[in-house]
Amino acid sequence: MLEELNAIEREGIEALQQAGDTEALEAWRIVYFGSKGRLKQAMSLFRDVPREEKPAVGARLNAVQANLLLAFEQRREAIGAGGGGAARTAGPVLDLTEPGITPALGRRHIISRVREELCEVFARMGFESVSGPELEDDEHNFVKLNIPEDHPARDPIDNFYVDDPATTKRPRMLRSQTSTVQIRMMETREPPLKIVAPGRVYRPDTVDATHSFMFHQIEGLYVDRRVTMADLKTTLFQFARAYFGEGAEVRLRPSFFPFTEPSAEFDMKIALRPGDPPKWIELGGCGMVDPAVFESVGIDPEEWTGFAFGFGVERLAMGKYGIPDIRMLFENDLRFLNQI
Repeated sequence: MLEELNAIEREGIEALQQAGDTEALEAWRIVYFGSKGRLKQAMSLFRDVPREEKPAVGARLNAVQANLLLAFEQRREAIGAGGGGAARTAGPVLDLTEPGITPALGRRHIISRVREELCEVFARMGFESVSGPELEDDEHNFVKLNIPEDHPARDPIDNFYVDDPATTKRPRMLRSQTSTVQIRMMETREPPLKIVAPGRVYRPDTVDATHSFMFHQIEGLYVDRRVTMADLKTTLFQFARAYFGEGAEVRLRPSFFPFTEPSAEFDMKIALRPGDPPKWIELGGCGMVDPAVFESVGIDPEEWTGFAFGFGVERLAMGKYGIPDIRMLFENDLRFLNQI
């Protein structure tokens, strides 16, 4: 019996040295420590050992078991218990039975969400959402919108030009308004048209609580026969009450834009801070499409009429969610983003 135990220890240690990965280690463990392994078989023979030899054989059996287990652990440490033959790195043991940490779920930025909300409201009124390029030429940004060459809005100091307007006939620029998408849609589609165009626009404004050099607009256009100012007013008032609630206070003020005639400013009473009294805030401009704009894109103004409007998306977001400063929308402060 003692010779058998010595052979088990010697052969077991030799076999361990041949094990090169965790699969081989597991196979070795089954052979020597499994329910039908060599040590279990040796233990079953212990009852046949003469009584006077039992103390010596029992002590040797325990020693062989302890030695093989120690050799197994050392070999596992040497080749790495994680597999692949890489040495195990130092560090705490991972307890797989511990509860996991629930990851924080992200969500879309407030501007993206408001943009989708606006498109959804206008979609219920039959408006299709379209888009256009942010890098434009001044023909679409100014000329076809009936903005003359000497208009202050075309001054290089008020735009992000890519080409020098002094030396280039049709200089490229970062669009200053999403009205450019209206022009492109009227150039490529036959009326009737009913579209909204959300997107980024760029103007070199001084950044403050209500202005930024990059912001978002949503532009609307409806072209059909016998469209009137009453249709425009109804659309805007229905939009305001659908988006802000039935209690929304809105108004139209007479104004002037080169691309609409007549024109108006669309205002709404908004309390930007909790507890502050609401005050009139300009949301955007609107009006009936000027006949000169129709002629520039090949649409007969005697047959077709239409209205257009444009809102600042940040202004709408600030009004709906009580955000007092536009800069908060772009600072990526998690304390703010988690509240909205």
